[in-house]
Amino acid sequence: MVDNLVRKAQNDLAGNTVGISDELVSLEISSPDVCDLTLIDLPGITRVPVQDQPEDIGEQIKILIQKYISKSETIILVVVPCNVDIATTEALRMAQHADPEGYRTLAILTKPDLIDKGAEIDVLNIVQGRVVPLSKGYIIVRCRGQSDINNKIPLDEAIDIEMEFFRNHRYFSSLLDDNKASTLCLTNKLTKELVDHIKKSLPHLTEQINTRILGVREELKKYDQGPPPEEEKMGPFFSEIIIKFNDQIDELSRTGHLKDRNIYALLHPVFKKWDIHLRETEKLFNAKITEIIEKYNEMHRGRELLTFSEYINFEHVIKDHVAALQKPAMETLKDVREIVKNKFREVCNLCFVQYPLLQHNVFKKIDEIQLKQEAKVEKRIEEFIAMEHLVFTQDKVLQKKLDESEIHQKTGLERYENLHEEEMVLNSKGCGLLDTRNLVPEKLALYYEIIYQRLTDYVPMLLILFMLKNAAKTLQHQMLEMRNRADVAKLLKEDSEQGRRRADLKKRLERLTEAQELINNRS
Repeated sequence: MVDNLVRKAQNDLAGNTVGISDELVSLEISSPDVCDLTLIDLPGITRVPVQDQPEDIGEQIKILIQKYISKSETIILVVVPCNVDIATTEALRMAQHADPEGYRTLAILTKPDLIDKGAEIDVLNIVQGRVVPLSKGYIIVRCRGQSDINNKIPLDEAIDIEMEFFRNHRYFSSLLDDNKASTLCLTNKLTKELVDHIKKSLPHLTEQINTRILGVREELKKYDQGPPPEEEKMGPFFSEIIIKFNDQIDELSRTGHLKDRNIYALLHPVFKKWDIHLRETEKLFNAKITEIIEKYNEMHRGRELLTFSEYINFEHVIKDHVAALQKPAMETLKDVREIVKNKFREVCNLCFVQYPLLQHNVFKKIDEIQLKQEAKVEKRIEEFIAMEHLVFTQDKVLQKKLDESEIHQKTGLERYENLHEEEMVLNSKGCGLLDTRNLVPEKLALYYEIIYQRLTDYVPMLLILFMLKNAAKTLQHQMLEMRNRADVAKLLKEDSEQGRRRADLKKRLERLTEAQELINNRS
């Protein structure tokens, strides 16, 4: 039954022909009567492909063999029939290449019952190490032949037949006394060699295990600790990861810091674009005012007398210009919304990457909060634009702009004294000297500076407050509320691949730690 299962596994891995595969067919035999060994039976070396084998089958087999015998922790068993020239055997040559000193190589001679008469002395010389010396030497065995297998001779009976063969053999009986013949001798030899080899390999094994433990622990960090299997511990764990998420959101809203880039490094270019737009439209504003002055009588004069100007004409220019700023302000809002939303989502990815349902719910909250905050900011921008339609500033603010300008020189105003009322605001006489149509563009340009200063600061401050800081507080509050009414077990259901990978790593760490303890105890 076992041999049929092995053949089926071979066919599944390598096909129904005589191909090969890198994958192992594992067969575990547990019994108090067997030695503690792990044997890897590699395919024999083929030189000529048969049936449907590929042309390079020989090279494939050599690569496969080399993969295993090159490992320093393995013992190489070179199996060679007695009736071939061992010095030219490809298997022994590969073993010598992988193990030049011969410390890991043990040769096994088979089929002693098939050698020609007169060749017994040659076989003895090989076993005694006089032809190709090996540190671990040679052992000769007589296995079941094909007829024995066909006749279903059991292993214990085959071992008895083997022992009888060596006891009665004219030349090989001495090898039995030297522990260089029989399967039982091979079993004892391999067990002893394996123990000795493990002892010699302990320092290297310890180093390998320590390196792998560090590697597994490092990889485990990528998956965090994962949810506890006990349902009663899920609540505290859920609170812990929510608090961790809120802390990162709080840090982002206070300092802008997240991983290797600050959110303000993304916001500054958006705000700069808004500022540049305000500056560029100032030229259009001044050009419009100049055009009105130049064509005032032809296009804008109403019932006012000649040489008089109607203030409302210029007020309309200011209102129209400010109204046109609403659209770019809204575009700035949308740019900021996307940046903040993406950064909030990035925090969510960092904290909840292995919990797809929780991540989905938090994404939804982030989007909803940003939409609500966006509606609030839109209303505030509309209100602020409406306030700018009032065309208002305190007298002292505009007076300061006038004092800093060159308008006084153009009117000769600096020649007059006592033209100011209290707190340095122009009196009626002073205002009269400035009331000339040619000075309107420059005076309105000064007022635009006031508009510019209010808008270039107000819009970014509004966006930072509502879209970042207030949105962060709302999100934190909603996350804390989620702890009280959420289906924690459902939200903490992991991505299958993530959970499986972490479980595999934890089991591997347990095995490596156990191996480390065993080696330390044995040392």
